[in-house]
Amino acid sequence: MLKAIKTFLAKEDGAITVDWVVLTAVVVGLQVIILVTTMRESLVDVSGKIGGEVSQFNDYLNSAGD
Repeated sequence: MLKAIKTFLAKEDGAITVDWVVLTAVVVGLQVIILVTTMRESLVDVSGKIGGEVSQFNDYLNSAGD
């Protein structure tokens, strides 16, 4: 049993796969962070513009009802 464990620990067949998985996860994670940060600023701007338009439309409806 001890020999089987030593043989298992000595094998490095899957080590490169683990390295690539970790590297890929880091790259994808950084891209997601950059994308979300960029989109957040754009979405805040768009939601502000939509809020302004809705407010103007609401003022128009209130003035038309008088």
